[in-house]
Amino acid sequence: MSMTPASHCLTERSKIFTFKPSNLVWDNKIAAFAQNYANQRKDCKLIPSGSHYGENLLVTASFISGTDAVKLWVAEGPHYNRYFNKCDGGDCSHYTQVMWEDSKRVGCGKVTCDNGGTFITCNCDPPGNIPGQTPF
Repeated sequence: MSMTPASHCLTERSKIFTFKPSNLVWDNKIAAFAQNYANQRKDCKLIPSGSHYGENLLVTASFISGTDAVKLWVAEGPHYNRYFNKCDGGDCSHYTQVMWEDSKRVGCGKVTCDNGGTFITCNCDPPGNIPGQTPF
């Protein structure tokens, strides 16, 4: 089952970049890749795809919407220390991937797992979380 259009990522990013338009757009090719990988993860194992895309993964024990998945990733924002460009007090790598300013295209996939849980993946190109670079 495919996610609704990526207004989830686009909306959350535009809230952060209120000073300029977000440069992130939905990409059907990346979405097809993401959905194909999600379809392989009906076991709900949190295993990265190993692709060249930037990637955020989420596994839950029950249903979760794409919008709520992005909200969870963005909620890591308080753990990102902009001054030192690192996570402080918790994980922030999903947040920085969503917010990575140089990422231009995104696509997501979602599947209901065999155990009733949900597996969601969103992929970005170019990828973010480049060591030594900042997301903004």
